[in-house]
Amino acid sequence: MKVIFKTKRLYLREFNIQDAIHFYKMNDDPEVIKYTGDTAFSSLADAKIFLSQYKDYKLHNMGRWAVCLKENDCFLGWSGLKYHPNEKLVEVGYRFYKENWNKGYATESAKASITYGFETLKLKEIYAHAHIKNIPSHKVIEKCGLHFIHEAIYDGMPAKLYKIENPL
Repeated sequence: MKVIFKTKRLYLREFNIQDAIHFYKMNDDPEVIKYTGDTAFSSLADAKIFLSQYKDYKLHNMGRWAVCLKENDCFLGWSGLKYHPNEKLVEVGYRFYKENWNKGYATESAKASITYGFETLKLKEIYAHAHIKNIPSHKVIEKCGLHFIHEAIYDGMPAKLYKIENPL
């Protein structure tokens, strides 16, 4: 298990194949994926295939990471950085089981991801986007210090785009 970052309550680690059940269950909840543009996995096997083919850590030295509680190693969701090669930008993102919403985990893990991006990867800027109607996600992004840039169509959906620059 490769831990990427620790916070007061959480640790972020690289995915493993055992996380497939969580990907399958989270994406099977219509409320969890409502504003993402993603679809549910058709089976647990498909979620395992997705994770077995996940190459972002090796390709870009970053990726989405499992977010777990320190006290009991419980998988809460995921958070992390994604490199978009066509746009040549890095974006912070997160997704959590519905029962873990409104507990500060998204903000805490997204802030950790941003800190990792700036301090470890020496990124100059990090972006985020959220569906225009996803108000809770906008609040998380703003709590993380990102500033609204403009509205746009992103992944085929109306979204608000945000950016934060490395203060160092």
